[in-house]
Amino acid sequence: MKRSLMARLWPNATAVVLFAVFAFPVYWMFATSLKPTGDIISDDPVFVPTDITFEHFRKVLDADHFWTLVGNSLTVTVLAVVASLVIALLASFALARMRFRGRRGFILTFMIAQMAPWEVMIIAIYMIVRDADLLNSLVPLTFFYMIMVLPFTVLTLRGYVAAVPKELEESAMVDGCTRRQAFVKIIFPLLAPGLMATSLFGFITAWNEFPLVLILNKDAEKQTLPLWLSSFQTTFGDDWGATMAASSLFAVPILLLFVFLQRKAVSGLTAGAVKG
Repeated sequence: MKRSLMARLWPNATAVVLFAVFAFPVYWMFATSLKPTGDIISDDPVFVPTDITFEHFRKVLDADHFWTLVGNSLTVTVLAVVASLVIALLASFALARMRFRGRRGFILTFMIAQMAPWEVMIIAIYMIVRDADLLNSLVPLTFFYMIMVLPFTVLTLRGYVAAVPKELEESAMVDGCTRRQAFVKIIFPLLAPGLMATSLFGFITAWNEFPLVLILNKDAEKQTLPLWLSSFQTTFGDDWGATMAASSLFAVPILLLFVFLQRKAVSGLTAGAVKG
C-alpha cells in the first residue's frame, strides 16, 4: 500500500516542482511589471504586488515605433507560418502517400536542414538580400522565416499523414471522390492536431527570431519586436519595470495562441475522428 502511494506521489511531486521552476520566472516578469519602482529596487523582494500600477505599461505603449513594430512582427510571422503550412501540407502528403525516386534523399535533406544552424548563413543571406536591393524590407524576413520552420513542419505533418489509414482514403475514392476530394474531406480534418502543433512552433520561432532582423533591417521602422526589446533597457536606462512590461507584452501573443490552439487541437482531433 505504501509502495503504491509513493509510486503515485513522486511523479506528481516532480511535476509540481518542475512547474514551479519554469512558471516562476514568468510570474516574476508579470509581477514586476505591475510593481511601483520603489518595490522593484527594494532590498526586500516583494513577491506579491499589493500596490499595482500600470505606469510601466503606459510607458511601453507610448514608446517610439511600438505599434509599427507590432504590425511588422505580426505580418512577417503570420505570413511565414501560413506559407509554410500550405507548402508543408502538400509536401507531407506526397512524402507519406507517394513513392518516387529520390524520396529518401528528399526526407534526409529536410532532416539536415532542420539541424543546420541558420546563424552560420547570415553573411550569405545578407549578400543575397543586399544584391536584390531588399534590405530594410519585410519580404526577405517573411521568406527566410518560412524556410526556417518549413523542415520541421514537413517532417511533423508527414508523420500525421502517415498515421491516417490508407483505407479511409481508398474508401472515399471508391465512393466517387477524387484524390483531392478524399484529401480535403477525409485526411485534412484528421490533421488538425498536427497543423496546430506545427503552427505554434512556427509562430514561436518566427516571433522570437533575432539575428536575421538585426543584420537585414537597420531602419527603426522596419524592425521587429525582438530587436526592439533587446535595446529597450538602453532606451529607458535601468527602468526594470518598463523592461518587464515590454517583455510581458511580447509574451502575451504566444500565451494566447497556445491557449487557443490547445483547445482547437483537441476539438479538431475529435471532429476528424468522427468524419473518418
